[in-house]
Amino acid sequence: MAGSEWGTLLTMTTWGESHGKGLGVVVDGCPAGLELCEEDIQRYLDRRKPGQSKFTTQRQEGDRVEILSGVFEGRTEGTPVSLLVRNTDQRSRDYSRIMDVYRPGHADYTFDEKYGFRDYRGGGRSSGRETVGRVAAGAVAVKLLKSLGITVTAYTRSIGGIEIDYDRFDADEAGRNRVCMPDREAALKAEAYLEEAMSRKDSVGGVVECVIDGLPAGIGEPVFEKLDARLAHAVMSIGAVKGVEIGDGFQAAQHFGSENNDGFRAAECAGSENGSGFRRIVKTSNHAGGILGGISDGSRIVLRAAFKPTPSIAQPQQTVNRQGENVDLVISGRHDPIIVPRAVVVVEAMAAFTAADMLLLSMSSRLDRIKIFFTETAD
Repeated sequence: MAGSEWGTLLTMTTWGESHGKGLGVVVDGCPAGLELCEEDIQRYLDRRKPGQSKFTTQRQEGDRVEILSGVFEGRTEGTPVSLLVRNTDQRSRDYSRIMDVYRPGHADYTFDEKYGFRDYRGGGRSSGRETVGRVAAGAVAVKLLKSLGITVTAYTRSIGGIEIDYDRFDADEAGRNRVCMPDREAALKAEAYLEEAMSRKDSVGGVVECVIDGLPAGIGEPVFEKLDARLAHAVMSIGAVKGVEIGDGFQAAQHFGSENNDGFRAAECAGSENGSGFRRIVKTSNHAGGILGGISDGSRIVLRAAFKPTPSIAQPQQTVNRQGENVDLVISGRHDPIIVPRAVVVVEAMAAFTAADMLLLSMSSRLDRIKIFFTETAD
């Protein structure tokens, strides 16, 4: 199967199935000397693991990570970092009734058409559980970025038609409620909305917003490897994502150029006196979401991902089986009524990994900086 690897210099290769013995990832290209332990990765896996509330699948997986290679005495060795998470609560029998039926909204039909065979137990590689490897790899990238003063933060922006109010924005609140919203009032409304949908045996979609702070200007390539294109590719590869936007996104199509353009000003750097210090370039607004011409402009990068409602619902649905017969289907088993809260950390992980990879790629963009690096190394 092609397409299980992501990145250019910093790469991840995920492997495993929803109901196999385990899942994992191999991260290659991570510089030697980065402090890394299993707890660093576990914190991120704990944010996506199932069974945390009534709004997530009740599959009980501890999702405990094991570092198999690439780390010695608490630091990366510069060699491939292999990470494993074992499956412990598979109920493959829950899927035996649909082994020959194509579930609406799932990859059952397309997977069967491509390979002539599919793992019907939870979707195999098409399962949302595949994101275990992404999150583990993303945790490594987060540590790498943090060592450079760069942070990546994601949260739920909306559930259904209920959006957060930025006047009530509280980053800590996102970690206190069950829907990962940084607005308590919106979170309470969203939970009530979810309760009502669940009572009708239905599911709900939403939008995750992700912010990258501290990424310097000059990251990204101007043609096919644009930073925004790579971020969109990375996030769009997450199952159930149906749309990605950067900055004002689709709203920009409704603006005049005079409204959408971000002005530039020169600003004094901290520590300069009497206007004699170094002056840096800043923007007066950030409609572009921190990226111009595919290259970071030094301001905050803002992206959003739209997630469709969970396709596994307990209502009767029309479908067909592998024999081409029309059948009605009611899906049983343990499923998330909404994907968004557990997907927040997945978006964060993919954004962090992509930013870290693009950062490493940009190290060779300018000869003057290459000379500085190798001159300092020689000294």
